[in-house]
Amino acid sequence: MQFRDLGEQYRRLKPEIDQGIREVIESSAFILGGKVAELEEKLADYVEVKHCVSCASGTDALQLALMAWGIGANDAVFTSNFTYFASAGTASILGATPVLVDIDERTFNISPEALEEQIQRVLAEGKLTPRAIVPVDLFGLPADYPRIEAIAKKYGLRILEDGAQGFGGSIYGKRACSFGDAATTSFFPAKPLGCYGDGGAIFTDDDELDVLLRSLRAQGRSPEDKYDNRCIGINSRLDTIQAGILLPKFRALVDYELEAVNRIAGWYTERLRDFVVTPLIPEGYYSSWAQYTILLENEERRNTVQKRLKEAGIPSMIYYSRGMHQQTAYADMRLPDEWYPNTLSATHRVLSLPMHPYLEEDTVDRICDVIRKAIMR
Repeated sequence: MQFRDLGEQYRRLKPEIDQGIREVIESSAFILGGKVAELEEKLADYVEVKHCVSCASGTDALQLALMAWGIGANDAVFTSNFTYFASAGTASILGATPVLVDIDERTFNISPEALEEQIQRVLAEGKLTPRAIVPVDLFGLPADYPRIEAIAKKYGLRILEDGAQGFGGSIYGKRACSFGDAATTSFFPAKPLGCYGDGGAIFTDDDELDVLLRSLRAQGRSPEDKYDNRCIGINSRLDTIQAGILLPKFRALVDYELEAVNRIAGWYTERLRDFVVTPLIPEGYYSSWAQYTILLENEERRNTVQKRLKEAGIPSMIYYSRGMHQQTAYADMRLPDEWYPNTLSATHRVLSLPMHPYLEEDTVDRICDVIRKAIMR
């Protein structure tokens, strides 16, 4: 059994994916070829923003957006304490200070209440200038943007949506990667829309930001003369072959995969809701289900369930086993555990189950049966 069955997806899409790769090879346009522009246009149309700028990874997408905004030394960038390292690390790379915020334990996303507390703490200390908020759409569920946007407006902060796991989700029909001042996503293979390597993209309605991002992803070169670099950028371009792979995968995501993962999530929830804490999808929200993550009673129970799943040949994952403030890279910040009770609780209790559009109902039955028996022992 696969945690995320990319092999089955390829078998379903093999003719289209193989054709896309073949066309790129025959064209010899391997860097920023025609399929890259086609993909950017289709993704921007889907998200309903004016511009999509592809790049080499989701991490680069975050860094490029922060670079374009001039984020740097003595700036504070607020992000979730319970997520992948890049959400904070990209601020650190630029010399800014990531300010880590506790989560809402029911959604696993950044807590608006904790966010405002951290903003007020930074302002009271007077050492850093608050500049941006990077909310994360964890496990496929968009963050609470209505409340986050109100906080950002109150304190004059930009919002950079980290939609690495959220692409395909929405809030009352407004799609993930359309929130805030700019948004990013990742095409890492295991993401809802994944390629066969690394890749990412930035979304914005800002015409000037679009031009700057396209320059920054190509070493800061001028749009008119590629040998005239007008600013300092990085080398971060999406390979055309990855665009050729993503185009048919994007069609599948929109045509049936999102519907499928939501149906499968429903199967899980129906079978497990009386035994574990199942994921909460607030009213009006739609998840792309990058992960289906349950909460167990405690760490001992979580580890027992994971062990029983492994014995049955069923993969599971712990996202994440520690908060960002517990990372060695941030040890010198000496952030107290007391600021992050929900993060710490989640790290001891979360367990992610197999989730992809090609799971059969009898497979979900088998997984849930193992979990129920492990809990009832």
